[in-house]
Formats: sequence, structure tokens, C-alpha cells
Amino acid sequence: MLGVIINCAAVIVGVALGLILKKFISKKLGDVLTIALALCILYIGVSGALENTADFKTGEKLIVMIVATVLGAIIGTAIDIDGKIMRLGKFLERKLVKNPDGKSTLALSFVSGTLILCVGAMGVVGSLDAGIKGDNSTLIAKAIIDLVSTVVFVAAYGAGILLSTASLFIYEGSLVLLAKLISPLLSATVVTEMSAVGSLLIIMLAFNMLGITKIKIMNFIPAIFLPIGLCPLVELVLK
Repeated sequence: MLGVIINCAAVIVGVALGLILKKFISKKLGDVLTIALALCILYIGVSGALENTADFKTGEKLIVMIVATVLGAIIGTAIDIDGKIMRLGKFLERKLVKNPDGKSTLALSFVSGTLILCVGAMGVVGSLDAGIKGDNSTLIAKAIIDLVSTVVFVAAYGAGILLSTASLFIYEGSLVLLAKLISPLLSATVVTEMSAVGSLLIIMLAFNMLGITKIKIMNFIPAIFLPIGLCPLVELVLK
């Protein structure tokens, strides 16, 4: 769990640095930072999607990504994951923000921060390496990236991302503890598919931050994990 702890600690340090810098940032500059952060996130999402779909020599992997995204959206919408997470964020907002005036971004930054910190290949692969091999190098590398992105995020959106540290700890910690149990299910193809779908969610987040869309991204979260079952099923059907 050392890598997970370091990753969470890096986020906390990033929040502290971001709050210090925020004191010197005007609203106008904050808006510019928001756009800059959104564009960086968009680049990460697009590059991740392209990287993980570059070897789609047949339609097999593309089918998995499409089916996983559609089914994941249906499942997430039926459960109303986004609504539940947002209500949790609003509850925390009422408890932690004095005299909330409806303009607080705590709930939004909590949800967005959870997506930024948890969605992606490094968290999955790093946690599995830590759990199976005791190798924390990937999680430590992710911690450095998260620290930098957290500083910018806090400067633009506020300290709500600090609450996302709990989500990060639970997500990566669970993968580390379950690594040996679930590793046989996570072939290279499955991880690639999970990363491709995760990159699509990152792109959605960037569009939301830019004000282009208002997608309820949390409803797509189940899509990330569906390739675990879909990959072998599609391979069996096509063969």
C-alpha cells in the first residue's frame, strides 16, 4: 500500500500548494487556468484514446469499446451513479462550507477530481504491480503527475479535490489488495480496453470543463470495468 499512500500524500501536498497560489490568482486568471487545465485534460484523454486504439487491427477491440461504453451508460443511468455522487458532494458541501450561497464548487470539484485522479491506466496497472510484485514505481510516477495537476486544479476550482483523496485511496487500495485475485482476468487486451474507455471519460470531463457539454460522466463509470467480461465474450463469439 506504500504507493497508494504516496499517491494520496502527493494530492494533499498539491492541494496545499494550490491553496497558497490561489491567494495570488485573480478571477480572470482563474478562468484562464480553468481553460488551460481543461485543454490539458482533453489532450490526455485524446492521446490516451489514440494510444490504446492504435493497434485495433480488427473490429474486435472496437466492438468491445463501443458495447462497454453503451452498456456502461445504461447501467450507470439506471443506478443514477452521477446523482448519488453529486448528492454526496452536496452533503459534504453543506457540512464543510460555511453559509453556502449556491456558488460553491466543492461538489463539482469533488466529482471532477475523483475522475481525474482515478480514471486512467496508471492507476490500474500501478496498483496491480504493487499488489502482485510489490513494485510501486508506477504509482509513484502517477503521484508526481497528480501533484502537478492538483496544484493547477485547486488554483482554478478550489480545494474540493481534497475530498477525492478518499476516492483515490479506496480505488487504488482495493485494486492492490485484490490484485492477486483479479490479475488473471486482466490481460493486456482487457487493460488496454479499460484504458481506452477511461480516456473517453477524460475527454467528456474536458468538454464539461470547457462548458461545451453537461454530460453526467459518473454514469459512465461502469463502462470502464465491463471489458473484463466483454473481451473474452467477444473473442469467443467472433471465433
